[in-house]
Amino acid sequence: MSISRRNLLQVTASGALLAGCSDGRPSGAAPAPAPGTSSSPTSPAPTGAPSSPPHAPAGEPATSAPPLPPGLPDQIEHGPRDRERLALTFHGQGEPALATALLAEAEKAGARVTVLAVGAWLDTYPRLARRILDGGHELGNHTQTHGDIGAMDAAAATAEIEGCARRLTELTGSRGRWFRPSQARMATPLVVRLAREAGYHVLSYDVDPLDYTDPGADRVRAAVAARARAGSVVSLHFGHSGTVAALPGILDDLHRRGLRAVTTSELLT
Repeated sequence: MSISRRNLLQVTASGALLAGCSDGRPSGAAPAPAPGTSSSPTSPAPTGAPSSPPHAPAGEPATSAPPLPPGLPDQIEHGPRDRERLALTFHGQGEPALATALLAEAEKAGARVTVLAVGAWLDTYPRLARRILDGGHELGNHTQTHGDIGAMDAAAATAEIEGCARRLTELTGSRGRWFRPSQARMATPLVVRLAREAGYHVLSYDVDPLDYTDPGADRVRAAVAARARAGSVVSLHFGHSGTVAALPGILDDLHRRGLRAVTTSELLT
Protein backbone atom coordinates (compact mmCIF):
# COMPACT_ATOMS: atom_id res chain seq x y z
CA MET A 1 0.00 0.00 0.00
CA SER A 2 1.35 3.43 -0.90
CA ILE A 3 1.33 6.10 1.83
CA SER A 4 1.75 9.80 1.10
CA ARG A 5 5.26 10.83 2.00
CA ARG A 6 3.85 14.19 3.09
CA ASN A 7 1.97 12.41 5.88
CA LEU A 8 5.06 10.70 7.20
CA LEU A 9 7.84 13.24 6.99
CA GLN A 10 9.32 14.70 10.12
CA VAL A 11 8.43 17.94 11.79
CA THR A 12 11.22 20.24 12.84
CA ALA A 13 12.60 20.11 16.33
CA SER A 14 11.10 23.52 17.06
CA GLY A 15 7.71 22.30 15.83
CA ALA A 16 7.69 19.14 17.89
CA LEU A 17 5.21 19.17 20.71
CA LEU A 18 7.72 18.23 23.34
CA ALA A 19 11.25 17.70 22.10
CA GLY A 20 12.63 16.32 25.34
CA CYS A 21 13.88 12.76 25.58
CA SER A 22 12.86 9.97 27.87
CA ASP A 23 14.89 11.33 30.77
CA GLY A 24 14.33 15.01 30.04
CA ARG A 25 17.62 15.71 28.30
CA PRO A 26 17.60 17.34 24.86
CA SER A 27 18.51 15.01 22.04
CA GLY A 28 21.29 17.09 20.56
CA ALA A 29 20.18 16.00 17.10
CA ALA A 30 20.07 18.53 14.30
CA PRO A 31 16.65 19.94 13.42
CA ALA A 32 14.68 17.81 11.01
CA PRO A 33 14.26 19.09 7.46
CA ALA A 34 11.30 21.09 6.34
CA PRO A 35 8.23 19.17 5.16
CA GLY A 36 8.70 17.65 1.74
CA THR A 37 12.31 16.62 2.33
CA SER A 38 14.02 13.64 3.87
CA SER A 39 16.46 13.84 6.79
CA SER A 40 19.00 12.00 4.62
CA PRO A 41 18.12 12.89 1.04
CA THR A 42 21.19 11.24 -0.42
CA SER A 43 20.52 7.83 1.10
CA PRO A 44 17.55 5.68 0.10
CA ALA A 45 14.94 5.12 2.79
CA PRO A 46 14.61 1.50 3.88
CA THR A 47 11.60 -0.53 2.90
CA GLY A 48 9.77 -2.93 5.15
CA ALA A 49 11.82 -5.80 3.74
CA PRO A 50 15.29 -4.57 2.70
CA SER A 51 16.65 -6.66 -0.16
CA SER A 52 19.95 -7.34 1.55
CA PRO A 53 20.62 -5.39 4.75
CA PRO A 54 23.89 -6.14 6.53
CA HIS A 55 21.87 -7.72 9.35
CA ALA A 56 18.50 -8.88 8.14
CA PRO A 57 15.93 -9.51 10.89
CA ALA A 58 16.65 -13.05 12.04
CA GLY A 59 13.91 -15.62 12.15
CA GLU A 60 11.04 -13.16 11.82
CA PRO A 61 7.87 -15.06 10.98
CA ALA A 62 6.40 -14.05 7.63
CA THR A 63 3.07 -13.29 9.25
CA SER A 64 4.43 -11.27 12.19
CA ALA A 65 3.70 -7.88 10.63
CA PRO A 66 2.55 -6.54 7.27
CA PRO A 67 5.21 -5.20 4.91
CA LEU A 68 5.90 -1.50 5.21
CA PRO A 69 5.48 0.86 2.26
CA PRO A 70 8.58 2.17 0.51
CA GLY A 71 9.81 5.71 0.97
CA LEU A 72 9.57 6.05 4.75
CA PRO A 73 11.69 8.86 6.20
CA ASP A 74 14.86 8.12 8.13
CA GLN A 75 13.11 8.86 11.42
CA ILE A 76 9.38 8.33 11.81
CA GLU A 77 7.61 10.79 14.08
CA HIS A 78 4.02 10.13 13.08
CA GLY A 79 1.90 8.22 10.62
CA PRO A 80 -0.79 9.25 8.15
CA ARG A 81 -3.07 12.00 9.42
CA ASP A 82 -6.04 10.93 7.29
CA ARG A 83 -6.90 7.70 9.15
CA GLU A 84 -8.49 7.51 12.58
CA ARG A 85 -5.77 5.63 14.40
CA LEU A 86 -2.58 6.29 16.31
CA ALA A 87 0.23 4.37 18.04
CA LEU A 88 0.85 4.23 21.78
CA THR A 89 4.51 3.33 22.24
CA PHE A 90 6.23 2.40 25.50
CA HIS A 91 9.85 2.57 26.61
CA GLY A 92 10.30 -0.93 27.99
CA GLN A 93 11.92 -1.13 31.40
CA GLY A 94 10.89 -1.02 35.05
CA GLU A 95 8.96 -3.28 37.40
CA PRO A 96 7.41 -6.26 35.59
CA ALA A 97 4.18 -6.05 37.61
CA LEU A 98 3.58 -2.54 36.29
CA ALA A 99 4.34 -3.67 32.74
CA THR A 100 1.92 -6.58 32.87
CA ALA A 101 -0.77 -4.41 34.49
CA LEU A 102 -0.43 -1.85 31.71
CA LEU A 103 -0.61 -4.52 29.00
CA ALA A 104 -3.72 -5.96 30.63
CA GLU A 105 -5.41 -2.54 30.64
CA ALA A 106 -4.62 -2.08 26.95
CA GLU A 107 -5.99 -5.51 26.11
CA LYS A 108 -9.23 -4.89 28.02
CA ALA A 109 -9.87 -1.97 25.69
CA GLY A 110 -8.85 -3.87 22.55
CA ALA A 111 -5.78 -1.71 22.07
CA ARG A 112 -2.46 -2.87 20.68
CA VAL A 113 0.76 -1.07 21.59
CA THR A 114 4.41 -1.01 20.59
CA VAL A 115 7.05 -1.68 23.25
CA LEU A 116 10.64 -0.58 22.65
CA ALA A 117 12.47 -2.77 25.15
CA VAL A 118 15.83 -2.23 26.81
CA GLY A 119 17.96 -5.35 26.36
CA ALA A 120 19.20 -5.39 29.96
CA TRP A 121 15.57 -5.32 31.11
CA LEU A 122 14.84 -8.36 28.97
CA ASP A 123 17.93 -10.03 30.43
CA THR A 124 16.37 -9.65 33.88
CA TYR A 125 12.76 -10.38 32.87
CA PRO A 126 12.98 -12.58 29.76
CA ARG A 127 9.38 -13.83 29.97
CA LEU A 128 8.06 -10.34 29.30
CA ALA A 129 9.16 -10.55 25.66
CA ARG A 130 6.69 -13.33 24.93
CA ARG A 131 4.07 -11.72 27.17
CA ILE A 132 4.17 -8.60 25.00
CA LEU A 133 3.90 -10.51 21.73
CA ASP A 134 1.30 -12.97 23.00
CA GLY A 135 -0.95 -10.01 23.83
CA GLY A 136 -0.95 -8.96 20.18
CA HIS A 137 1.50 -6.12 20.73
CA GLU A 138 4.71 -5.23 18.93
CA LEU A 139 8.26 -5.43 20.31
CA GLY A 140 11.28 -3.40 19.26
CA ASN A 141 14.78 -2.30 20.28
CA HIS A 142 15.58 0.50 22.76
CA THR A 143 19.31 -0.26 23.11
CA GLN A 144 20.98 -2.72 25.46
CA THR A 145 21.70 -0.51 28.49
CA HIS A 146 19.76 2.75 27.86
CA GLY A 147 22.93 4.84 27.85
CA ASP A 148 23.26 8.14 26.01
CA ILE A 149 23.62 6.61 22.57
CA GLY A 150 23.89 9.97 20.84
CA ALA A 151 27.15 10.66 22.69
CA MET A 152 28.72 7.29 21.78
CA ASP A 153 31.18 6.51 19.03
CA ALA A 154 30.23 4.09 16.26
CA ALA A 155 31.58 0.99 18.00
CA ALA A 156 29.80 1.68 21.27
CA ALA A 157 26.52 2.63 19.59
CA THR A 158 26.64 -0.50 17.45
CA ALA A 159 27.16 -2.61 20.56
CA GLU A 160 24.05 -1.04 22.11
CA ILE A 161 21.91 -1.73 19.05
CA GLU A 162 23.22 -5.21 18.37
CA GLY A 163 23.21 -6.26 22.03
CA CYS A 164 19.48 -5.67 22.31
CA ALA A 165 18.89 -7.15 18.85
CA ARG A 166 20.58 -10.39 19.87
CA ARG A 167 18.49 -10.61 23.02
CA LEU A 168 15.27 -10.03 21.10
CA THR A 169 16.24 -12.73 18.62
CA GLU A 170 17.09 -15.22 21.37
CA LEU A 171 13.76 -14.65 23.08
CA THR A 172 11.40 -14.27 20.13
CA GLY A 173 13.13 -15.40 16.94
CA SER A 174 13.14 -11.83 15.59
CA ARG A 175 15.18 -8.72 16.24
CA GLY A 176 12.06 -6.65 15.62
CA ARG A 177 11.37 -3.86 13.16
CA TRP A 178 11.67 -0.65 15.21
CA PHE A 179 14.60 1.03 16.97
CA ARG A 180 14.21 3.96 19.35
CA PRO A 181 17.36 5.78 20.52
CA SER A 182 17.92 5.97 24.25
CA GLN A 183 17.98 9.32 26.07
CA ALA A 184 16.96 11.21 22.93
CA ARG A 185 13.79 11.89 21.00
CA MET A 186 15.68 12.05 17.69
CA ALA A 187 18.65 9.92 16.70
CA THR A 188 21.88 11.49 15.46
CA PRO A 189 22.83 10.87 11.82
CA LEU A 190 25.38 8.29 12.99
CA VAL A 191 22.81 6.38 15.03
CA VAL A 192 20.32 6.53 12.15
CA ARG A 193 22.90 4.96 9.85
CA LEU A 194 23.87 2.25 12.33
CA ALA A 195 20.24 1.38 13.02
CA ARG A 196 19.49 1.12 9.31
CA GLU A 197 22.53 -1.11 8.82
CA ALA A 198 21.14 -3.34 11.58
CA GLY A 199 17.86 -3.66 9.66
CA TYR A 200 15.80 -1.20 11.74
CA HIS A 201 13.55 1.77 11.11
CA VAL A 202 14.11 4.57 13.62
CA LEU A 203 10.94 5.36 15.56
CA SER A 204 10.58 8.76 17.19
CA TYR A 205 7.29 10.35 18.32
CA ASP A 206 5.28 13.56 18.12
CA VAL A 207 3.50 13.43 21.50
CA ASP A 208 5.35 13.23 24.83
CA PRO A 209 3.19 13.63 27.98
CA LEU A 210 6.32 13.39 30.17
CA ASP A 211 4.85 10.51 32.15
CA TYR A 212 8.35 9.48 33.28
CA THR A 213 8.40 12.59 35.50
CA ASP A 214 5.45 11.13 37.45
CA PRO A 215 3.15 14.17 37.24
CA GLY A 216 0.13 12.06 38.19
CA ALA A 217 -2.40 10.08 36.16
CA ASP A 218 -4.71 13.03 35.54
CA ARG A 219 -1.97 15.15 34.02
CA VAL A 220 -0.70 12.32 31.83
CA ARG A 221 -4.22 11.71 30.55
CA ALA A 222 -4.84 15.40 29.92
CA ALA A 223 -1.55 15.82 28.06
CA VAL A 224 -2.33 12.95 25.69
CA ALA A 225 -5.88 14.21 25.16
CA ALA A 226 -4.62 17.70 24.32
CA ARG A 227 -1.91 16.68 21.86
CA ALA A 228 -2.68 13.32 20.29
CA ARG A 229 -4.46 13.23 16.96
CA ALA A 230 -4.87 10.92 14.00
CA GLY A 231 -1.50 9.46 13.02
CA SER A 232 0.28 10.42 16.26
CA VAL A 233 3.00 8.32 17.84
CA VAL A 234 2.71 8.79 21.61
CA SER A 235 5.71 8.21 23.89
CA LEU A 236 4.87 6.53 27.21
CA HIS A 237 6.80 4.43 29.70
CA PHE A 238 6.59 1.17 31.57
CA GLY A 239 7.63 1.30 35.22
CA HIS A 240 5.40 4.21 36.31
CA SER A 241 2.23 3.58 38.27
CA GLY A 242 0.73 6.88 37.11
CA THR A 243 0.94 5.71 33.51
CA VAL A 244 -0.89 2.50 34.36
CA ALA A 245 -3.58 4.50 36.16
CA ALA A 246 -3.87 6.95 33.26
CA LEU A 247 -4.18 4.38 30.49
CA PRO A 248 -7.89 3.44 30.85
CA GLY A 249 -8.83 7.13 30.70
CA ILE A 250 -6.52 7.73 27.75
CA LEU A 251 -8.13 4.89 25.85
CA ASP A 252 -11.63 6.10 26.75
CA ASP A 253 -10.77 9.57 25.46
CA LEU A 254 -9.42 8.14 22.21
CA HIS A 255 -12.50 5.95 21.76
CA ARG A 256 -14.83 8.92 22.17
CA ARG A 257 -12.88 10.75 19.47
CA GLY A 258 -13.06 7.77 17.13
CA LEU A 259 -9.33 7.06 17.39
CA ARG A 260 -8.05 3.50 17.63
CA ALA A 261 -4.73 2.51 19.26
CA VAL A 262 -2.80 0.16 16.96
CA THR A 263 0.79 -1.06 16.67
CA THR A 264 3.24 1.11 14.78
CA SER A 265 3.34 -1.36 11.90
CA GLU A 266 -0.45 -1.19 11.65
CA LEU A 267 -0.33 2.60 11.78
CA LEU A 268 1.99 2.79 8.78
CA THR A 269 0.41 0.14 6.54
